[in-house]
Amino acid sequence: HSVFFKPEDSEDLYVGVTDFVYKFDMDHLQFIHEPCRNVVTVIEKFQDNLLVCAANRLKPQCWVLSPSGNIQRKGRGISPSIYSQNSLSLFADGDLYAAAPLEVDGSLLQFRRLAGNRNNVWMHDSWVSEPTFISASLVKRADDPDNEKIYFFFRERNSYHNPEADPWISRVARVCKVDEGGPKGFFQNKWTSFLKSRLICGFPEESLYFNHLQDIYVVHAENWHETRVYALFTSSWNFTAVCVYSIGMIEKIFENSSFRGYDQDIPRPRPGTCVKDSKSLPWGTISIVRDHPEMTNWVHSIHHTAPFYISSHNYTKIVVDTVQAADQREYNILLLATGKSLLFDSHCFST
Repeated sequence: HSVFFKPEDSEDLYVGVTDFVYKFDMDHLQFIHEPCRNVVTVIEKFQDNLLVCAANRLKPQCWVLSPSGNIQRKGRGISPSIYSQNSLSLFADGDLYAAAPLEVDGSLLQFRRLAGNRNNVWMHDSWVSEPTFISASLVKRADDPDNEKIYFFFRERNSYHNPEADPWISRVARVCKVDEGGPKGFFQNKWTSFLKSRLICGFPEESLYFNHLQDIYVVHAENWHETRVYALFTSSWNFTAVCVYSIGMIEKIFENSSFRGYDQDIPRPRPGTCVKDSKSLPWGTISIVRDHPEMTNWVHSIHHTAPFYISSHNYTKIVVDTVQAADQREYNILLLATGKSLLFDSHCFST
């Protein structure tokens, strides 16, 4: 088991393994910390320092590594108790977001804001069913920072129990960066802006879908509408597909779709709207987020009628690299990895 962290503003690469965190640069290998025979599960930049978390023999523990010394903090909700359990973490604008089970048995798994400059906030228990969290990303809006959102991607148990239906559904969800939770006594410290929608990859005209989301890679653009999400899916017939989405298209669903299971007038402000003082939101708006956070409409890929790429290889990881070619044009290259080896596809494309 290993975890990797590459700071955007540095050429260093941090690698967390059992017992050690290593720091790599161009010239040498440096041992920087030994968390007492632990399996390292999280490495993140945290307020100009390095946050390292480990399973710690079923009692998750974190360390903030700084030049002035190492500070211990509780790791519950940031690191899983067992390294193989599902988890993810994101440090964005001074805040730490994470998804890790609160219990040793893997239960109470949800997406939370756990540390930083804002209030700790978590999810309502009924919003997800047996989730597997894949990725999370902050999409910046230079001209409208108060409307910036954290998008996270996961798959969950299908609540529709038709024997012919796939048991899993892939999702995109988002919360507002400025969300501080609801008013005291009603939804206090719970997301007031959480919404989710089904992420579709396949052949809609044939009702044939790749439903098992495996990995996500986000290519940010100066115009947030053009930020691209490259999603890797597998299917029940052992094929892999890549579908591409834009944040602009995703936001149109969240801003315009009706709410599944809700057929009355939609209150104002619309549920999911980012407001500076979420604690002042009216009960009608919060109650829809609480009881009907799923969008009726689905998020389709920018190619809509078919996946962008299909392969018979069993890929599990995706990275997209932007390069400038001899013709001075920029091309995106898909890097796809299986569980055993890294395979480079010769197909490159311009966007």
